[in-house]
Amino acid sequence: MTKISCVDLFCGAGGLTHGFVREGLPVVAGIDLDPACRFPYETNNDARFLERDITTVTPAELRDLFGDADVTILAGCAPCQPFSTYAQRYELDGKDGKWGLLYEFARLTEGASPDVITMENVPTVAKHAVFHDFVDTLRRLGYRVWFDVVDSSRYGVPQVRRRMVLLASRHGEIRMIEPTHGEPKTVRQAIGRLRALYAGESAPRDKLHASSTLSQKNLERIRVSRPGGTWRDWPQDLVSECHKAETGRTYPGVYGRMEWDKPAPTMTTQCYGFGNGRFGHPEQDRAISLREAAILQSFPRDYAFVPKGGEVNFTALGRLIGNAVPVDLGRAIARSIHAHLTSVSSR
Repeated sequence: MTKISCVDLFCGAGGLTHGFVREGLPVVAGIDLDPACRFPYETNNDARFLERDITTVTPAELRDLFGDADVTILAGCAPCQPFSTYAQRYELDGKDGKWGLLYEFARLTEGASPDVITMENVPTVAKHAVFHDFVDTLRRLGYRVWFDVVDSSRYGVPQVRRRMVLLASRHGEIRMIEPTHGEPKTVRQAIGRLRALYAGESAPRDKLHASSTLSQKNLERIRVSRPGGTWRDWPQDLVSECHKAETGRTYPGVYGRMEWDKPAPTMTTQCYGFGNGRFGHPEQDRAISLREAAILQSFPRDYAFVPKGGEVNFTALGRLIGNAVPVDLGRAIARSIHAHLTSVSSR
């Protein structure tokens, strides 16, 4: 039997790790700077959590974590905010700060020499030199590299989420498996059976199934919002001043309701707020709950994010959920690696 060992850099709450675990790829450790990741990561996955700044991790430490495995896998999703369309207007130097985290990924790859590498990020990462430097480094080290933008909804995630996925191997050609779903899962299929809530309420048996409060003005706004509609459908007295201005007319997706029979929009770190995107529930007068957001990220319904009796902090949990690699996308990546390793072993 081949012994496989994986380390997940920038592991967050464990979306990618959980996808790997569910597909039988053993993950020995996740590394992240955010201490809030520890509880969900270790509670839901049979893996250690190391609270570390990735710039302080050494290749020797990675090799120790891999142990005596026959096949080693280094996975990671460097924080994607620096590569977002919004951030591009303010960040110019690709080798400093968060922009430089892919260089750290390359440094650890060169020092630890894993057999397989995978990376996930926003599609716009490919517009930046740091990404191409990363790919060039892998090729210089002898890896065969594949990368492309994939639609997560084609792999079972009930959400429109296009992501750049990279796969690289020392042992020959590797690529993403073909899409597993011809028709995307819908919001109704994902969250249609969850307990109804009003704004500001949390379910008694699942504190994560909690909806943020709404001001009186926003309650009036969501009551006149229709699924798939925009704030342009509202009476003029409910339209905010910033949207009446010319600069606001290009943001029709904020203050919107989701549609039952379509996939959800991309979950963000502020997906619990009605005014932050199309995050209104399709029919209940509230924003989606944290649990609903997690399910739309394809986390299992029972994935624990806080200890029993622990505080439900919308900002902290929204960050963990919105930043996560969708579990089912992680599963598809794991299946791709499995298929590659099977092909290699049969030669």
